[in-house]
Amino acid sequence: MSDDATLQPLGLFPLHTVLLPGAALGLRVFEPRYLDLVRECSRNGRGFGVCLIINGEETGEPASAAAYGTEAVIEDFGRGDDGLLTLQVRGTRRFHARRVRVRDNGLQVAEVSWCDPDPDDPLRPEHGLLGTLLEQIVEKIGGEHAKAPHSRFDDAAWVGWRLAELLPLENAQRQALLQTDDPHARLDRLLALLP
Repeated sequence: MSDDATLQPLGLFPLHTVLLPGAALGLRVFEPRYLDLVRECSRNGRGFGVCLIINGEETGEPASAAAYGTEAVIEDFGRGDDGLLTLQVRGTRRFHARRVRVRDNGLQVAEVSWCDPDPDDPLRPEHGLLGTLLEQIVEKIGGEHAKAPHSRFDDAAWVGWRLAELLPLENAQRQALLQTDDPHARLDRLLALLP
């Protein structure tokens, strides 16, 4: 983790979902505070933070959000049939929000430290089952991960994030995985969650 001197401001978009590194997410944007955030991100070439809502709603008053979240980078945008702005974002870096302030327009801006990137570690023998499980899931459902090189299925961090994304987990379980720094500890948690 970065120290206090390297905290960086990051606009937050609290949601009733957990965005994981490498995962895609579709959003509809209509509140002025979030339209302002998207404009600001586009101008500055930066992302915004997605955090799980602990208490409150996605619209209206600022919600209480988890301290750990994921930076969302805009990959595509458009207009829905209802005329609302639609975004396709992808999760990149994990962060820890140290302090949060609320702007006059209701937008929450956090001072964040970035979590260390995952190491490029191979799956350990005790997690081999998880790599096989992920391959079977991806083979069955297809999607963007079906195009991944075979070597990805032996990457501890990637396997953990994709399983956390694709398995039917509760938001609290995904949040616990997001807050786990070590990819092997994340895989241990996933093994414990399997029936």
